[in-house]
Amino acid sequence: MSKRDLKKYLKSLKKKELEEQVLELYGRFKEVKVYYDFVFNPKEDKLIDECKAKIANEYFPVKRRKPRARRSVAQKYIKHFITLGVNPVLIADVMWFNLEIAQTFNKEKALKQEAFYKSMVKSFDEAVKFTMVHGLLDQFKPRLIAVYKEAQAQEWPHLSTMERSLDLID
Repeated sequence: MSKRDLKKYLKSLKKKELEEQVLELYGRFKEVKVYYDFVFNPKEDKLIDECKAKIANEYFPVKRRKPRARRSVAQKYIKHFITLGVNPVLIADVMWFNLEIAQTFNKEKALKQEAFYKSMVKSFDEAVKFTMVHGLLDQFKPRLIAVYKEAQAQEWPHLSTMERSLDLID
């Protein structure tokens, strides 16, 4: 069904029928419930705090012994926040937090897996681009530079890719 057909269908419904359909969607689909819960009661700061706690738990677990260090956890949150329409400043904060916590972890337990570094460099590139697109460079530039310098200090592979991302900001 095209958007145009949907609009036509919705206009044909009476107010009561439309309300019933929205309530049915709300009850039937988790995504619709999450969306409406966020729209009517955003609590963005609480969402961000929970997100940061889960990302930190990937690297510094509270209940288990071994850290998982999965980039995918942060990426799922970031994608979800973008879909919900969370404030871009908060999304950028999560992006940079993810890189900072990963570097803190790597500083303590230098990882040997190439995949970790590749994924973190990709996260750096995405964070730089997101920060620039949303006009947040002035606000996040100190963190951006700090993450890059720490990657240099830890001698991360693929620094040239990070440098290409940095070339975008100059």
